[in-house]
Amino acid sequence: MTENRIYIGVIADDFTGASDAASFLKEGGLSVILYSGMPQADAITDAQAAVIALKTRSAPTGDAVRESLEAARRLKQMGVQQFYFKYCSTFDSTPAGNIGPVCDALMEFLRVPYTVLCPSLPVNGRTVRDGHLYVDGIPLHESHMRHHPLNPMWDDRIKELMRTQSRYPVCLPQDGPDLNKRMYLVPDYVTDEDGAKIAETYGSLPLLTGGSGLLKHLAKLYSRKENAYEYTYEKPGKAIVLAGSCSIMTRRQIAEYIRSGHRAVQIKADELLAGRQNMTFLCRIMDEAEDDILFYTSDSPENIAKYDIPAGTDLSALFEGTLAKLAVYALKSGRTRIITAGGETSGAVTEALGFQSFYIDDSIAPGVPVMVPCENTSVRLVLKSGNFGREDFFLKALQMTGEE
Repeated sequence: MTENRIYIGVIADDFTGASDAASFLKEGGLSVILYSGMPQADAITDAQAAVIALKTRSAPTGDAVRESLEAARRLKQMGVQQFYFKYCSTFDSTPAGNIGPVCDALMEFLRVPYTVLCPSLPVNGRTVRDGHLYVDGIPLHESHMRHHPLNPMWDDRIKELMRTQSRYPVCLPQDGPDLNKRMYLVPDYVTDEDGAKIAETYGSLPLLTGGSGLLKHLAKLYSRKENAYEYTYEKPGKAIVLAGSCSIMTRRQIAEYIRSGHRAVQIKADELLAGRQNMTFLCRIMDEAEDDILFYTSDSPENIAKYDIPAGTDLSALFEGTLAKLAVYALKSGRTRIITAGGETSGAVTEALGFQSFYIDDSIAPGVPVMVPCENTSVRLVLKSGNFGREDFFLKALQMTGEE
């Protein structure tokens, strides 16, 4: 291995966004380590890109700014040359959201005169044209994201979204702004070619911000100079699949998994609450399975509404906690390939497993890499959001994580 250089340091506002960012850096040709939370002083740093996963997307603004600055200081200590603030490709924010304040604070900390706002991710239908943000060609505030439970999308104009959040103006490159004044630029980013052009034009800035799409093109600028490091991992064991998302795509993926002849067990709320599907029962089923097995709480909204649930029961927490405990037991019993579906489920599983840092391997679908904990390289962890991947996602994940 050559002398270590960390070219790009990414501060991500949630874990699934961090793994998304890491996957595009890997695709761009760099070796990557993802840290769950703030890296310790003795953290492994043998990679060309580092990603810190925070939980600041919906945190109080003061906390989000403080933690993001702490992450920037830590990356600076690690020798990072360029910084990137990664947020959601649909500019996941309320009028008083955290994107503007964090961007302002990072610009001031790094003493940069201006930076770019690039939330685009064309491969997933997120694009920017003339300062307007679109989801599958539909203006952001007219898309399904306008009903987001935590961060409803109220406008498609990035300038307006930032106006109530940031102290600095937002301009388009074609406006001919004075780049000596602190400000934000919003370039058009509709195609992959646009992303490459943005990276070439603004890739020398100490700070850039956006979704994960631009990271692939930034990584390519560095990978032209130096090949990615190659890591050696231990051989993986059997697999467990844990699905908590109720999205249509995850339910299709479950159906395809079952259709292919694999074992699957649905965990139902009434069975859990009655004690019939307790951990002893579920772990016994896992032990008896000779091959890979899927446990899922995913169901249609109509079926979930039929459950006779006592008032005050937090059904989501019940399901997530059960799946997280199954992940821990699976690892203890030798199942080292753990595949999860659902953002909240992935977060609960990751927290329960307790790994602090991950090498990033190839992606199963855009934004969904295979992750290998630095602390135990026999483990393969796959965390996907509900709607990501095609119907054969679980089958592809089993195949890719089973390879040495």
